Amino acid sequence: MAHRFTHRNLPQQLLKARDALMTHFRPVLNHYGLTEQQWRILRALDEHAQLEPREICALCQILSSSMAGILARMEETGLVQRSRIEADQRRLLISLAPKGDALIDHMAPLIELQYQYLEQAFGKHALEALSSALEGFIDAQAKPVARVALPPITSL
Repeated sequence: MAHRFTHRNLPQQLLKARDALMTHFRPVLNHYGLTEQQWRILRALDEHAQLEPREICALCQILSSSMAGILARMEETGLVQRSRIEADQRRLLISLAPKGDALIDHMAPLIELQYQYLEQAFGKHALEALSSALEGFIDAQAKPVARVALPPITSL
C-alpha cells in the first residue's frame, strides 16, 4: 500500500518526546505526591509570582474545565492560595502558599540535578538547541498560516 502522507507526524513526535523527557522527572514528582499538572502550575507560579487562572491555563496547557478542580485540591493541600483582585472582586489571583514555596525549595535541587544528568547524557548543546527550536516554533505561531478548506462530509 502506498503511503498517503509525505510529512512526518509532528504532533505524535512531540508527544513521544514529551513523554520521554518526563520519564526523567516523574520519579521526583511521584516522590512528592504531585501530578504533572500540579507541577506545571507550581513551576509557573514560581516563575511569575501570581497569576489569574486563565493565565495559568495558557502557560501550563491545562483546560479551563479542569483548572478549577486542580486549583481547589492544591488550595486544600496548602500548595497555593487565592486572593481577589481589589479593583475587580470577580477576578482571582493564584500564588504559592508557604507550603508550596517550601516544596519547590525541596524539589528545585533535584529537578536541576536531573537537568544536569540530561545534559551529561545528551549534551548541553543538544538540549539548548531543542529548547531554542521549540521556542522558535512557538513564537512563529504569531504568523498567519493558511488552513485547508474542509470539504462537505459525505458518507464514507
